[in-house]
Amino acid sequence: MKILIIQQKMIGDVLTSSILFEALRLEYPKAELHYLIYSHTVPVIANNPNIDKVIQFNDNTKKALEFHSFLKKIRKKNYDVVIDVYAKLGSAITSKYSEAKIRISFDKWYTHLFYTHFFSRNIEAKTNAGPAIEKRLRLLKPIMKNVPSEIKPKIFLAEDEKIIAKKILSEAGISNNKPLLMIAVLGSSAFKTYPSKYLAEILDLIVENSEAQLLFNYIPSQIEEAKAVFNYCNPKTKNAIFFDVFGKNLRKFLALTSYCDALIGNEGGAINMAKALNVSTFAIFSPSVPKENWNMYENGITNVSVHIKDYHPELFNKYSAKELKQKSKELYNLFQPSYFEDKLLNFINPINK
Repeated sequence: MKILIIQQKMIGDVLTSSILFEALRLEYPKAELHYLIYSHTVPVIANNPNIDKVIQFNDNTKKALEFHSFLKKIRKKNYDVVIDVYAKLGSAITSKYSEAKIRISFDKWYTHLFYTHFFSRNIEAKTNAGPAIEKRLRLLKPIMKNVPSEIKPKIFLAEDEKIIAKKILSEAGISNNKPLLMIAVLGSSAFKTYPSKYLAEILDLIVENSEAQLLFNYIPSQIEEAKAVFNYCNPKTKNAIFFDVFGKNLRKFLALTSYCDALIGNEGGAINMAKALNVSTFAIFSPSVPKENWNMYENGITNVSVHIKDYHPELFNKYSAKELKQKSKELYNLFQPSYFEDKLLNFINPINK
C-alpha cells in the first residue's frame, strides 16, 4: 500500500499531523508512507522513522505551470490512499488528481466531490490529547481497523545534534544545577504575540522567584523584537538571560530545548515542539485562537495554558472569529500578567526544586 498525507501548513500543524504515520505504521508495517509539506517545515519531522519520503511544496509550486507539473508527478506515484489534513482547495485538487481510490479529508461543502470520505472538524474530545489529535486520527477510520484513541507527536533528535547543543550550553557558562527555561518571546504573527512589556513582567517574576536561567527563542531576523522584550526586563532578569544563545535553525533550537526544564511564552509551534520533546510548557494563547483546539495534553501541572477567555468569557459572546483577530491587540492589553501570576508560580515551583 502506498499512502500520501498532505499538510501544507505551519510547523506545529506538520508536527501534530505526523502522528498519522506512527498509527499507520502499526497497522501497515510494509506500507510506503509519504508526507507532502512546505519546505521550511521539513526539519521538524527529520529522522522520523515512520516517514519513508518527504515531498516538498513551496511558493513556486503554486504557480500555474509549476502546479500542473507537480500534479502530474503526484499522479505518476500511483497512491492507493491520500489523506488531506490541510483541506484547502489546492490540496483538494492534488488529492483528486492523484487518482487514488481512497481520498480522505475534513468536511467542506465546496470540496465534497474531491474526496471519497470526509469528516467534521467539530468534535468533542474524549481524551487528554485534545481535539487537534483526535480529529486527525479520525481520518484513518476508512483504512484502519484499530485507530488509536491518541498518539503524542514526537521529535527525533540525532545524538550528534544533542552533543553539539550540550557543548553550546556549557561554553556559554550555563549551569547544570539551576533551572533552564526556553522563552517563546514571539508568536507566529503579530496578533499571536503577547505584548513585550507584559512578557518582560513575567520574566521578572520568574527570576525573582527562582534561580532560572533563560534562553530566548528567536531567529536572526527577529532580533529587534526579541531585544524589545529584553530591554523591558529589570537588571536582575537581564543577567539571567543568555541572549546570544539561541537556535540558529530549527534543529538547533530543538536540540537546545531538549535540555530545558520548561518552555514558557507565546502559544504556537515552539510549544508543540517542546511537548513533543517531553519538555514542560506554559502557553499564553492569543485571544483569536480557541484554546480548546490546541491545548494538547494539558494537565495543569507539566502542561499549562492561559487565555483571556478563562478570565473574561463575556468578551467572547459579542465578537466573531474575524473580529477577535482584529481586536487581538486590544484584548491582549487587557490580559495583564497579574491574571495568571499564581498559576505561573505554581508551574515553576517544582522546576525550581
